[in-house]
Amino acid sequence: MRINKYLSGCGLDSRRKCEKLVTDGRVKVNGKTVTDLATDVKDGDYVEVDGKAVNLSERKVYIMLNKPKGCVCTASDEKGRKTVLDFVKIKERVFPVGRLDYDTEGLLLLTNDGELAYTITHPKNMVQKVYSVRVEGEPSDMELKRLRSGVEYNGVKYAPARVTVVEKDEKQTKLEITVIEGKNHEIKNMIESLGRRVLFLKRTEIAGIRLGGLSRGEWRYLNSREEAHLKSLK
Repeated sequence: MRINKYLSGCGLDSRRKCEKLVTDGRVKVNGKTVTDLATDVKDGDYVEVDGKAVNLSERKVYIMLNKPKGCVCTASDEKGRKTVLDFVKIKERVFPVGRLDYDTEGLLLLTNDGELAYTITHPKNMVQKVYSVRVEGEPSDMELKRLRSGVEYNGVKYAPARVTVVEKDEKQTKLEITVIEGKNHEIKNMIESLGRRVLFLKRTEIAGIRLGGLSRGEWRYLNSREEAHLKSLK
């Protein structure tokens, strides 16, 4: 098994994130540091990350968290900030599927299934993510058309989004925005390309799995129907 797939199967992170652990020289196999992504892990091999042994996770777990503002989507933080794993206390090692910004809240999936995480996060699979967004002012029809056609911000192009106006007043507008790429700061940058600011941002759905019934900071295991749906995406 390739080293990145093995590490992902240990519940460390997605395959792409685990590749960086290898290239950064943080992984040893049988006591020897490996940096070659073509490294294979065989039965009986002893694998360490940052000096700690890791093993393949036998039980796959799938969790939904209503992420609050004020925490980061990492296992630990050098600045001492709260992380999403501070809310999810289980014996299995899990990692967040994708990211939400520090000041963004809403649906976050966590798992130790690296293959599923790869499927959901890789842009080529065009998995839909839905956000509830409040923006300052009232975007014009032309501005909404730009979002629906695809925009560019600071040299980065963003794919067309599905945009629905939910409600509005003289100070702000509530939108529902569906995207498929998952680029960093995607929604904020799309809105800022219009010369407007995001006042509130919450993710409400990933791949047809909807957030509901959880207060901020609460989590639950996905039910069997939700699990089956996500596994069907692989």
